[in-house]
Amino acid sequence: MPGTKRREFLKSGIVSAAGITCLGPAKGGGAAANPVVRTTAEAAATPPPFHLGLVTYNLAVNWDIETIINNCEKTGFEGAELRTTHKHGVEPSISKQKREEVKKRFSDSGVRLVSLGTTCEYQSPDAATVEKNIEETRRWCELAQDLGCLGVKVRPNGFPHGVPHEQTLEQIGRALAKCGDVARDHGVEIWMEVHGEGTQLPPNAHQILAVSNHPSVGACWNSNPPDVENGSVQKGFELLKPWIRSCHINNLDDKAYPWHELFTLLRSINFDRYTFAEVAEPSCEPLRFMSYYHAVWDYHAGLGRP
Repeated sequence: MPGTKRREFLKSGIVSAAGITCLGPAKGGGAAANPVVRTTAEAAATPPPFHLGLVTYNLAVNWDIETIINNCEKTGFEGAELRTTHKHGVEPSISKQKREEVKKRFSDSGVRLVSLGTTCEYQSPDAATVEKNIEETRRWCELAQDLGCLGVKVRPNGFPHGVPHEQTLEQIGRALAKCGDVARDHGVEIWMEVHGEGTQLPPNAHQILAVSNHPSVGACWNSNPPDVENGSVQKGFELLKPWIRSCHINNLDDKAYPWHELFTLLRSINFDRYTFAEVAEPSCEPLRFMSYYHAVWDYHAGLGRP
């Protein structure tokens, strides 16, 4: 979806419902009005195989490594995806010594450094631009290997003007296959975020991944509003489930998105990785916000933590 619309969607529910962001309190008293109160009767008997993590976009955009780890440990977030350009400063340009320091700091903590969130994309009609992005992906894969990460997140970012969609989908898929070779050689994976106006639609994401046809290339389910058809995400999920390696979640209070169903579907494929919280705005009370978010996540995941 376009960037502005996605930001509005991310902002609209869990962020305002908690009543604890810099945007001001929500109507109805904030956290007391959330569905967690119903969890005792609805909680599943077994915990989910997947875990709750944090994307540094955008809650943690201004946090350094110590703050990310400390806040995640205090609120029970088990993993982190470090997005490029944020204050943590973990970029391909950092030295070997700095890489070792970052790796050790996470290894010594209760938070796993799972992945690196890049803005590498491959839809440009200019071949040199595509090759530049593939080379940039290689540098991220090297960094991910040095840090002990599992994956590198990349993305399509919509269709270029004047180019047939089928041609663009084919081009992105072929580029991802090249990136898959690079990732394989560095012992990591490429995760294609289901992202971008048009390219985020599950049938188009499916086509890209089918063209790439690489064991080191998977999908990052992105919890986009267009996933929902007649109140369900099952149709799109079925298209992408062979590739799902990561999952971004956002507005867990949004009743238009069937979070219970999504988490049930993740259970059905024995997804045992991370659902990363990706929220739009920094919070004035991040620990309270993250604790609230974890409680709502527990409800949808079937744990029923009050």
